[in-house]
Amino acid sequence: MVEDKGAGVKNKRTAFLFPGQGAQYIGMGRDFYDLYPEARLVFDRATEILGPEIVDAIFYGPEEKLQQTEFAQPAILTVSLAIYRVLASRGLKASAVAGLSLGEYAALVAAEALTLEDALPLVQKRGIYMQEAVPFGKGNMAAVMGLDHGEVEQICQEAQSEGVVAPANYNCPGQTVISGQKDAVKRAMQLASTAGAKRITELKVSVPFHCALLKPVEEKMAAELEKTEIKKALVPVVSNVTANFGSEPEEIKQNLIVQVSNPILWEQSIRRLIDSEINCFIGVGPGTSLTRLMKRIAPEMEAYALEKAGELDQLIAN
Repeated sequence: MVEDKGAGVKNKRTAFLFPGQGAQYIGMGRDFYDLYPEARLVFDRATEILGPEIVDAIFYGPEEKLQQTEFAQPAILTVSLAIYRVLASRGLKASAVAGLSLGEYAALVAAEALTLEDALPLVQKRGIYMQEAVPFGKGNMAAVMGLDHGEVEQICQEAQSEGVVAPANYNCPGQTVISGQKDAVKRAMQLASTAGAKRITELKVSVPFHCALLKPVEEKMAAELEKTEIKKALVPVVSNVTANFGSEPEEIKQNLIVQVSNPILWEQSIRRLIDSEINCFIGVGPGTSLTRLMKRIAPEMEAYALEKAGELDQLIAN
């Protein structure tokens, strides 16, 4: 889906946005693999680093496997970076980058703070550690639409009588994702309905992301990141947990450690990019959710979603 608003992208101050878990689907990125050597190199490198299982899951499934966190995370990263490499090879440069949750790793590779070779095993381990932190069926997540972020925060505080529950994603105005223990999330959903939420959608996830239940993952990610070379970002990167630019290696490392158990400030991150005079946004990777969120956050901004190879020429031509 490429949305033409009558202005070109090459001369714009452009931000590349990379998606998080939930964007995956069987066959994603296959057209880029078939058509572009730059993309094929990324898929081939993923096979060398993680084995053929990841790329097989991307192209052929089964869906149950691709939904598993340990496969979904490196799969989305692989596809996002394959598309990014093609985009960059066609002369489109980012003035800034950001990624939602898992997508922050793709943003850091695009900014040359991380290498693909380091990022792939990192996100696979991240997925495994997240899954191990909470037994299957003990956690839950839900998207609450039609209430402002402050109202959802108050609802979560009240529902904590049933256990851990808190905002996990501040996606856009009127949309907050909550995460935590099953009973507490259920109670928060009931309270949100009573408070007048327009829609509440229970999410199909195996892990309650970005809440205190994942605090044990921080120590494991810290150990992994300690062994990883992180360089100063060559392109400004907005961090999920601060909604601010962070380019220094130690700052990047710390943000990635705490990101697993803290909320994703996505709406705030986009507003920070706009404040820095970014005026064009390109979602790079599977799915179109980030472009849809842009329409809710800043509908006046030029926004595109690049997930299909057939959209590339139109995007470049604009």
